[in-house]
Amino acid sequence: MKFSKTLTHWYSVNKRNLPWRETKNPYFIWLSEIILQQTQVAQGLPYYVKFTTNFPTIFDLARADEDVILKYWQGLGYYSRARNLHATSKYIVKELNGVFPNTYSEIIKLKGVGDYTASAVSSICFNEATAVVDGNVYRALSRYFGIDTPINTSKGFKEFKALAQELINKQDPAQFNQAIMEFGARQCKPKNPDCNVCPFNDSCIALQKKKVSLLPVKLKTTKVTKKYFNFIVLLSIDGMTLLEQRQGKGIWQNLYQFPLVESDGPLKIEELKETIKTLDFLKNQYYTVSLYNDTDILHKLSHQHLFTKFWILKSKTSFKEGISVNEIIKYPVPKLIANFIEEFNF
Repeated sequence: MKFSKTLTHWYSVNKRNLPWRETKNPYFIWLSEIILQQTQVAQGLPYYVKFTTNFPTIFDLARADEDVILKYWQGLGYYSRARNLHATSKYIVKELNGVFPNTYSEIIKLKGVGDYTASAVSSICFNEATAVVDGNVYRALSRYFGIDTPINTSKGFKEFKALAQELINKQDPAQFNQAIMEFGARQCKPKNPDCNVCPFNDSCIALQKKKVSLLPVKLKTTKVTKKYFNFIVLLSIDGMTLLEQRQGKGIWQNLYQFPLVESDGPLKIEELKETIKTLDFLKNQYYTVSLYNDTDILHKLSHQHLFTKFWILKSKTSFKEGISVNEIIKYPVPKLIANFIEEFNF
């Protein structure tokens, strides 16, 4: 089909030299695809290099402690990806003797793997003609074919998946999949694409109908909630502080943070003092309280906006189970906490 030939020719001229394109090793391809979920190449590339350097085989990844994995992942966000990455590596090593599954139907069964990742790995590594559908693919196809079906619906996924499957080059599915992802990322960009140099500018329906900025269509379904976080930064006279590990299935699962007090809105210093005086770790402590940031630090997540204050509590005694402030950097923490640690300069 003309579309596929034009696309792969564009790719042969414009593709970037990226390390995961130099290999067919399914471990490396899987790793790169997990890192690049919700992440642009420029941000994900250093993490890929870091992981492949420190964990050159899936056995190395499986042997590592989760805290180490999370520390290497720090700053990349969506930490469930790192936990699933670790869990899947251990499963492959223990249950599959370290041999990565080689078909779409088996790969998609792995924890943290969906249709896109299974399609990418099976096509790139094992030449299986399974089309990838990600944000870049949705954008390129919706514009070229003028499709306004919402992409975040089951109907939209089925429609675009079927179309991509029809277009894929059965003889070289790896090249087609990588070409359409690269085309969406570099040419058919979300905002202000340069349609003048696009190889499809003579046949793109969105361009002809002046709908480039309107496609693809995505329904607004996520309700963003506001939360107010108050982190208690304890500093003892002998250079100790406290960190706690987040539990449960919420955000930042298994990452570390300073003791946290959530509130219904911004707290004044008198309200904070009243709130924390019953906390177990502050019993029998004499401390002074000061607010580090007068204005809330706004940290935006996909479904939450966190309005954050850091409160500095200085104590003339030591804390039980405290850690040296010099050791903080060893713990995996959310980016919000990491930014504060760097700025505060313990």
